[in-house]
Amino acid sequence: MATSRLPPATLTLKQFMRRQQVLLLYRRILKAIRQVPNDSDRKYLKDWAREEFKRNKSATEEDTIRMMITQGNMQLKELEKTLVLARS
Repeated sequence: MATSRLPPATLTLKQFMRRQQVLLLYRRILKAIRQVPNDSDRKYLKDWAREEFKRNKSATEEDTIRMMITQGNMQLKELEKTLVLARS
């Protein structure tokens, strides 16, 4: 029986791609939060984003992760819309 040369913690291609999606979402959220004009609101949102991502760090089920990415993208769009309205 052939054994794999990869260490046990190696990600599959699908897991690697999901991880990249999550990291991109996190960076986009933090970038949007930097545009919030109020310091206390900005700190609150940054702490909220960190805690949400930390809390869900151990999620492994594919459907759950996909759902969380979708929800995160929707929340990001809402934040971006709010920032556009605040500027006008």
